[in-house]
Amino acid sequence: MGNPRNKTRVIRVGDVYIGGAHPIVVQSMTNTKTEDVKATVAQIHALEQAGCQVIRCAVPTLEAARALREVKKQIHIPLVADIHFDYRLAIAAMEHGVDKIRINPGNIGSADKIKAVIETAKKYDVPIRVGVNGGSLEKHILEKYGSVTAEGIVESAMNKVHLMEELGFDNMAVSIKSSDVLTCVAAHRLIATRCPYPLHVGITEAGTLYGGNIKSSVGLGIILNEGIGNTIRVSLTGDPVAEIKTGILILKTLGLRKGGVEVVSCPTCGRTQIDLIQLANAVETLVAEMPYDIKVAVMGCVVNGPGEAREADIGIAGGVGEGLLFKKGEIIKKVPEAELLNALKQELGHWNK
Repeated sequence: MGNPRNKTRVIRVGDVYIGGAHPIVVQSMTNTKTEDVKATVAQIHALEQAGCQVIRCAVPTLEAARALREVKKQIHIPLVADIHFDYRLAIAAMEHGVDKIRINPGNIGSADKIKAVIETAKKYDVPIRVGVNGGSLEKHILEKYGSVTAEGIVESAMNKVHLMEELGFDNMAVSIKSSDVLTCVAAHRLIATRCPYPLHVGITEAGTLYGGNIKSSVGLGIILNEGIGNTIRVSLTGDPVAEIKTGILILKTLGLRKGGVEVVSCPTCGRTQIDLIQLANAVETLVAEMPYDIKVAVMGCVVNGPGEAREADIGIAGGVGEGLLFKKGEIIKKVPEAELLNALKQELGHWNK
């Protein structure tokens, strides 16, 4: 059937386009109190610096909806309002300038309330992300399928999509999330054949930094590699900046995004004579803001290091008291061990010059 990713419609969120052949967009969600404009803006600035392209804020109160106007003035990426239960908050958020809203039509209320949200969205040309979570499926869906299943999640989502269409609205993105990775994968395979709208992909409630990164990497890796998904959010319990770093690395690993320095390092072994873990982390910090599309290797020994990292553009390998600086597997020079990091820094300082 070709690439489902390229067959979707396109929506515009502020100055970002999602869907069709547009690159996959990485987004996150603040965990500050949205009413606290200063804290919320500070966190969004950190997320922007990490590469976040769209940011979502929780809107549990009218005060939070009103705060979005001031937040939007101080940030540089599109702003999304996350709404549950109260349709009036969705309307208020759009009146205060958000670029997109996220709702679950199933908990917003009657068709009249959904219609009111849609009319406001049309007025301000705001797209709506229609979201369904495996943990909050309707009772009749659960009874039909016996438990939370991929088929049930997709049926629930498409029911809501059709409701929006019947009310005259098609400026949508769709998300179907489950904390079970394989259920999530199966649901995305299914909905990609039925849904013409761009898909927001994520593994919900993935967990802490360690477990959440693994679950998200496995789930998103499978889904994205099959040509499904137009925007992603990695859900982690912790600093949302980590969500962006993981999301970008997932895309790079799959060949879906270029640019930025990739650091590779060996796992260490009995031949390692230096503090490779500290060195690799220092290199990762060093290159974080560098714009080069290159691979940098940090290897533990001078015996096999350069040869094993032959595909790297540049690298360093530690030894006893001294180490090697190498390019494409060829040794450039030996330097004292304590100067390895600085030698790499100097070499990268005039890269492409």
